[in-house]
Amino acid sequence: MTFSFLSLELKQREADGLLRQRRVLQSPQSALVRVDGEDILSFCSNDYLGLANHPALVQAACEGAQRFGVGSGASHLVTGHSAAHHELEQRLAEFTGLPAALLFSTGYMANLGVITALLGRNDALFADKLNHASLNDAALLSRAMMMRYPHANLAVLERQLAASTARRKLVVSDAVFSMDGDIAPVPELLALCEKYDAWLLLDDAHGFGVLGKTGRGVLEHYPLLITHSPSRLIYMATLGKAAGVFGAFVAGAPELIAWLVQAARSYIYTTATPPMLAAALLESLRVIAAETWRRERLVELVDVLRHGLKLQHWQLMPSDTPIQPLLIGSSQEAVRVSESLCQRGILVPAIRPPTVPEGTARLRITLSAAHSVADVQQLVNALHELEIE
Repeated sequence: MTFSFLSLELKQREADGLLRQRRVLQSPQSALVRVDGEDILSFCSNDYLGLANHPALVQAACEGAQRFGVGSGASHLVTGHSAAHHELEQRLAEFTGLPAALLFSTGYMANLGVITALLGRNDALFADKLNHASLNDAALLSRAMMMRYPHANLAVLERQLAASTARRKLVVSDAVFSMDGDIAPVPELLALCEKYDAWLLLDDAHGFGVLGKTGRGVLEHYPLLITHSPSRLIYMATLGKAAGVFGAFVAGAPELIAWLVQAARSYIYTTATPPMLAAALLESLRVIAAETWRRERLVELVDVLRHGLKLQHWQLMPSDTPIQPLLIGSSQEAVRVSESLCQRGILVPAIRPPTVPEGTARLRITLSAAHSVADVQQLVNALHELEIE
């Protein structure tokens, strides 16, 4: 068998406006980047706090490399768990206010590790329909019964929980939804988990560092969460978005973390991340907590965008976070608008199915503390011009 049939599949994707292509970044992440040989204003990274090229983090990484080298050389359970990893886990637990934390290489691997370590064939998982793909893939791999409920629909979720006779129940949800930018009704989700004896796994990839006065994410956005029921809460956050570096962690009860060390295959059977990155992340946590102006800048930029963008045919979806989706509709039109912005020196990605539902292709505008008000106003002006063309 040859791969010739894939050529037809690729051509069909291109005709449907769904063909994905990579751009080559030739500079550090920032508001202004160099991509494919061109300098361009970027609204498409998840570097929400502008830390990916922060001098203090770069220096910490260099010092970490001098101390620990550039590779860990082994898995955490062999000889790859360095003092930097260990200190970072302790600091992450303190930062989130949860008893213990465990580092993973990526958020995808963290979600796979947690769900497959906790659930099996006799268990049930309840998932918001707009959850990240990693949560859905993990549910399938766990072999638990998976039930999806309409986005943020607590009434349907309660009916599903009430009807379930599963041995173990796990509700999983993005905390901030990556393509819509809205925040999950976490206190209500936790209340349902308490009522029906379930765990709650929150994927706070896009809230950690951004939400809360000191950037502690959805746990600080809803400050009663931790004191209310820490034993039911499983908290996952990534460290390559607002934190500016790489990796992810899971935080929760000591027994949970101890079990993941024993049973999370995506933790056990992979090489540990370079310790130099853990050194950079220790500095990142300091900056996240200390430099509150970065979150204040994000609030200001969201306000500028939402008040300045008055369009007839395209609509900003409801969001108070740095993720500001502009609903276009068709995939072809979303690609056209994205390419037209690119010709004006502005980079905003077109997000298309299957990442989002059919008919809801959009521009995913992401704001960063590295942006200025003038940067956002340039985007607003360009979108106004494009809509009337």
